Amino acid sequence: MVTSDQRRRQLAREKYERQQKRRAEARQKTRRRAAVVGAAVAVVVATLVGLVVGGVFDKDKKDEAADPAATPSASPTPQQSPSPAMAIDAKAKYTFDLKTSAGDVKFEMDAAKTPQTVNSFKSLADKNFFDNTKCHRLTTSGIFVLQCGDPQGTGMGGPGYTIADENLDSLGKANEQGQVVYPAGTVAMANTGQPGSGGSQFFLVYKDSPLAPSYTPFGKIDAAGLKVLEEVAKAGTADGGQDGAPKTPVTIEKGTVTQN
Repeated sequence: MVTSDQRRRQLAREKYERQQKRRAEARQKTRRRAAVVGAAVAVVVATLVGLVVGGVFDKDKKDEAADPAATPSASPTPQQSPSPAMAIDAKAKYTFDLKTSAGDVKFEMDAAKTPQTVNSFKSLADKNFFDNTKCHRLTTSGIFVLQCGDPQGTGMGGPGYTIADENLDSLGKANEQGQVVYPAGTVAMANTGQPGSGGSQFFLVYKDSPLAPSYTPFGKIDAAGLKVLEEVAKAGTADGGQDGAPKTPVTIEKGTVTQN
């Protein structure tokens, strides 16, 4: 016969065993949750690493050091509208006249060599696209250019469409570093480093500059305009660095394209 004292001990033992079982089950659940969370975190980390390595978060690191004429800190402008229909004489020459706050800069454009580029600039200029826009970038080491044509003045703006690269072999064969010399006086399209990503931004070369042959050369600056650029370059950048906004502000007050 089981005494009351034995019965109490048995019930206490059973209660203890139930508690231990519940605690063991709770520990197992905690370990399972931790394993699931750990796996999820690992997947997220792996995904982020893949994105970084793949360049998804690398806005413009790609070519900015090697080819500083590429649009700085800019992602490709989304194509929102088609490029303008051809409306120029593809055999003619045109002049782009930039009246700027630092002085007049003119350059001749050969439509036979760069018809899409010249047509786009003529279309944009006829719509006053370049009026009251800032030349936002000056480089004073490695390459020597003043970059203009961004309506936002940040290096990230464009016309809402892109145009094809043209005339890329006109500066000769690339050297072992994959570069050609863009001579002083050259005007070329800026881009994001990707083929066919030019929009409205362009750079004016005031001193011979080695660059990859990836930027459409489409104009030649006149002597007076080159002197204006040299004076702007002589003042340097606003922050004293080698790449930044020019210390002497350059605003395109009026941009006009006319057929010669």
